[in-house]
Amino acid sequence: MLAMGTTGCYAGASGASATDGATGSSGIPQSTEPAPTGTGGSTTLGEGEEPLKFDLAMPDFGAPACGMGSGDPDFSYIWIANSTQGTISKVETVTLSERGRYIVRPDAAGNPSRTSVNLAGDVAVANRYGGLTKVYANPERCGDSNGTPGMQTASNAEFLPWGEEECIAWYTPMNYMSQRPVAWTQGSFNPGACRWEDQKVWTSGMNTPGTVDIIRVDGDTGAIEATVTIGGVGADSYGLYGGAVDAKGNFWASQLGIGKLVFVDYQTLEFKLWDMVAGGYGMTVDSKGYVWTCAASVSRFDPMTETWKEVGGAGESGGCMEDGNGTLYKSNTGGIVAIDTETLEIKQSFKLPQHVHGISVDFFGYVWGVSMGSAAYRLDVSDGQFETFTGLVGAYTYSDMTGFALSNVGSPSG
Repeated sequence: MLAMGTTGCYAGASGASATDGATGSSGIPQSTEPAPTGTGGSTTLGEGEEPLKFDLAMPDFGAPACGMGSGDPDFSYIWIANSTQGTISKVETVTLSERGRYIVRPDAAGNPSRTSVNLAGDVAVANRYGGLTKVYANPERCGDSNGTPGMQTASNAEFLPWGEEECIAWYTPMNYMSQRPVAWTQGSFNPGACRWEDQKVWTSGMNTPGTVDIIRVDGDTGAIEATVTIGGVGADSYGLYGGAVDAKGNFWASQLGIGKLVFVDYQTLEFKLWDMVAGGYGMTVDSKGYVWTCAASVSRFDPMTETWKEVGGAGESGGCMEDGNGTLYKSNTGGIVAIDTETLEIKQSFKLPQHVHGISVDFFGYVWGVSMGSAAYRLDVSDGQFETFTGLVGAYTYSDMTGFALSNVGSPSG
């Protein structure tokens, strides 16, 4: 299969089903909460405030290819949460080899789910039971933090104890009963050093049904920079369920079921809410700036007109991601379905051995489907053939697992 064109310095994307938190060896219960309903409405601007502006244009990255996204087959990873084990796995997308596994909360009981990969290849993971963690992809960036000479870091599925693993960049405790979305911003590119700087992480937590906090975190230090508290969302048990950013680093998030679509401006922190028109589960932003929510049906939101269009008959709930060429891939009953992002027609279906919930695209054009068990599948959409990676534990990820979705939306210009 031909490799996809890539830009910027970068690694290797987003999705999931209405049974978030399936029972595993740790005894984490399977969700049985009903879908939220919620009410409509949007924020109003105060005197002197400017209305929110949306930009569907995809700016040119303009960054030289080096490291992540350069086509280097040795540096393209998909990061999958082993929810019931309290770890995440770093899997090489070319060889399907696990290159590291990491505990992502000190007590290993955070129940991690969504992962997001930045334009340097590093990952941030949200723990459902609270807390955000960053892990370096490249051991050369990991420092001596445990006092033992040499580098101590996992190189396969054998993970090290918390405090011994030296590729944990930072951990930020957060006290939420539900913390699910996580999404990196692009940051700015330093051409001299060939690296992305000033990257931020968005996440969201909920303690009181109907009210959510949206938090922006410094990607280098893990320090909380800003918190936006929003009421009037659907009063369910989860708060916000999925999240992504657009070309300007603005945050978009949706709820499980028919709840709210939420927007937070990166610069001003102003926010706006819209009623969702169909059930939500997975969500993504595509290369043209459209926002998608994906469940049994698929809905496309146009930020310029603030209108929705729906795709019916898309199968079971799950994740979704666009390939940059006008095709949205979504989990479907027994496999993956391809949807034309302009005509909204279902173009093709691909069969897999089991239903997958998480969907991601890697930098070589393969589409990944992640089960809620031990397996993930790498699909070649040119011929429908797939390969299987096994060894996961209570797998559950349907966010930007490779970083492709972040690359796909573009980056801020000017």
